[in-house]
Amino acid sequence: MVLKGSTTINASKEKVWAFLTEAEGVSQCAPGVETFEVLEPNKSFRVLAGIGFGTVKVKFNTDVEWLELDPPHRGKMKAHGKAPGSAADVITEMALSDAPSGGTQLDWSADVAINGTIASLATRLMGSVAQKLAGAFFECAKGKIEN
Repeated sequence: MVLKGSTTINASKEKVWAFLTEAEGVSQCAPGVETFEVLEPNKSFRVLAGIGFGTVKVKFNTDVEWLELDPPHRGKMKAHGKAPGSAADVITEMALSDAPSGGTQLDWSADVAINGTIASLATRLMGSVAQKLAGAFFECAKGKIEN
């Protein structure tokens, strides 16, 4: 499943970049994150996050790693999460550019693959849940960056 979106943030590219590439900032806005641990600064971190698909709730232990960083323009990361009987893999990319009206234009995409028990139970809900979680993340990030 591929998700895409964009938002304009009233801040410089450098400020947006600093927030979105810092593990603590990202974990503050990622829905369902219960714990996070930096494994290697500016490279990788681990989170425990609970996600609900309707009445089905799952906690994923997820390792996140930056694959490419081109500050403050473009970044790519991968995440691999494990839950009992299930796994999730995500490749996400972001591109920052100057917005026509000022501030920063953030364009993002995420390629999400979920396998195992949760995939078979929640197939019809997955797209809407993933889009809702992404929207919540970017609204939170925008609010924190702009303040």
